[in-house]
Amino acid sequence: MAKLDLMNNKEYIASSEKLAAERLQNYRSVEAVKADLEDINAYDNLDKVEEPKDVFTFDSDTVPEAEIERAKKTVLEGRLFCEHTAGGEATRLKLGPKYLINPAVDLTLRRIASRMAEETGREVGVGDVRELCGGNVPGGLLPISLGVRHMLQMVFGLRRLSEACGEDPDLVLKRQRMLIVINELLEEKVVQGFIDCGFYGFDPAHVYFMSQYSYPGIDIVDGVPRYREDSPRRLHNHGQLVMQETMEEEIFRVSPEGLRTRIKREEFGRLLTEMDDKISYNIEDLSYLAQAIDYESLALALKMGDQGYRMMMEIVANSEIKPQKGGLAAWDPVVNRNVMIESFQLKGLGNADIKFMNKNFNHYPHPYDSWQAVQENGLNMPVDVKGDYIYFQPVQGDINFLVKTQFIRRSRLKPIQAWKSAVTTPLAIKAMKKQDEQPGFRELCEKIPNLLP
Repeated sequence: MAKLDLMNNKEYIASSEKLAAERLQNYRSVEAVKADLEDINAYDNLDKVEEPKDVFTFDSDTVPEAEIERAKKTVLEGRLFCEHTAGGEATRLKLGPKYLINPAVDLTLRRIASRMAEETGREVGVGDVRELCGGNVPGGLLPISLGVRHMLQMVFGLRRLSEACGEDPDLVLKRQRMLIVINELLEEKVVQGFIDCGFYGFDPAHVYFMSQYSYPGIDIVDGVPRYREDSPRRLHNHGQLVMQETMEEEIFRVSPEGLRTRIKREEFGRLLTEMDDKISYNIEDLSYLAQAIDYESLALALKMGDQGYRMMMEIVANSEIKPQKGGLAAWDPVVNRNVMIESFQLKGLGNADIKFMNKNFNHYPHPYDSWQAVQENGLNMPVDVKGDYIYFQPVQGDINFLVKTQFIRRSRLKPIQAWKSAVTTPLAIKAMKKQDEQPGFRELCEKIPNLLP
């Protein structure tokens, strides 16, 4: 596979187009590629993989107190880097970008029922939705968007930790460093929201932004794959954003007055050398709304970092009753290690064959090392066909092929809770209601400037 050039976005486009020409040289049309996607994306050693070996079993109730204290100290001192990925377009929800969805304003029980019925093909009544949501909501929720809720939960958790540890919450907030990943269409609204709300108490110099690019589709003309500027633009999945983070001057800061300063990638790399761990948060994760930082898993990640691991992936056992589709955790004897293989690489493998799957929550101890590995190697570039065009779909989890990775499994399973579709909207509403009911959360919202109407 050709190596991607990640110096800047223009070179990424040129080298990915070259990659398409090499990988798809035997295909004369997009339709032919679509018919052969399983073969094109298939994992090389799929016929040899076995169940994963030496998976670390993690019991959150037995983590030594000293390790928990170390994790809390890491956070209090600002050595946990938080990457908040909020660029998704929420096409399945049909409510616009997830960051901006304000359930108290945008949703009613009737509208939720209609969306659920449309998605499931079954009749759904308002009463059914009211029961699923846990009351006559979403009208009773605080009128704030999902993206703002995401930031506020981090602030709320950090303030509670600071007070419990006898630290000044304002100073602890100002020590934190983070990256907010948005898409180009959201950039102005999200950035202005941070400015209007006083950066939620964070130091503006420590809040970094990056607008994830969307790309036109690739067509095959006279046997040659070429980007078509007149085609619909789409994101290249979440793997592209970690590659973009290594490009020159793609990350920027914003002053309270709105002045933007782009930073060199070397500067961002130096910042990561100061961090003990990085967590990549997804805005659709609903469990985050109850507790932004899991100190037990952070403690384990720091311990794994001491042992030379640079990525920690959590896996769960697939349901034996109703197996789900997902990434496959497996042992690959060819490379002599555990690997995580994405679902679109599992040619001919049924859901029941997926014994252990990715929970889509990763830690990156000593994050400079994984960042550097991506800069030097890029990521695997699988393809998909959407509409009449081909789009690359790299995934962030493929970093596991670049750095020493520890797979962990909880002894007591925490269920995956994510707002991905209309069917999960009641779950999202219940999570937001629970968030609002945290003692002191409403009071925090009232203190943030320009937050509530």
